[in-house]
Amino acid sequence: MNKTSEILSVPWIRSSLILGGMLAAVGVALILVFKLLNLGSSPFFTDLKALVMKYGLAGIFIVTILAGTIVPVGSPALVVAAASFGVHPVPLTIVATTGFTVGMIINYVLAYGLGRPFVIKKLGMERLEEISALWNRWGWIIYVLFGIIPVLPVEFLALFCGLIKAQFGRFIVLSFIPRLIVFAFLSYFGTQLGWWLEIM
Repeated sequence: MNKTSEILSVPWIRSSLILGGMLAAVGVALILVFKLLNLGSSPFFTDLKALVMKYGLAGIFIVTILAGTIVPVGSPALVVAAASFGVHPVPLTIVATTGFTVGMIINYVLAYGLGRPFVIKKLGMERLEEISALWNRWGWIIYVLFGIIPVLPVEFLALFCGLIKAQFGRFIVLSFIPRLIVFAFLSYFGTQLGWWLEIM
């Protein structure tokens, strides 16, 4: 079995990729419906834009900290939406990446300090064993891969890194850089989407 099929054989990774693909398809369909029905000027979008602008980068920072932990908040969708509503992509990318990295550090520190019982409570024994097997085979490569693909739960790996007391400096760099790349792309995409949907 090659390494790629080994990763895809893990049920929660496969289901994350399938769910991500389905959500992306639904997202594209909704974007097309919004464009066809010219919903960009509807009260819903006007109110949503006002909410994003009211809380701005501080709100994005707090939400992305939560997204970096186990709290299921869609940080990629948040970045696209904020950019679509006119939040400048450069500070948006930096703030979202920093917030997400802080959330990952929280996971690392909790697992480092509270140990195996805490991680098993959060992940379950089966998932922990699967992550351990992937880590033993791939090491930091799997961490970067999970960081670059938004639908993969890199937050689980942050817990694992804390549990095994992985080198903290490398952990921070490899938490920050992949998400910086992803959020930069999503900010650019969101900006273009905002112009296309006429909601900026």
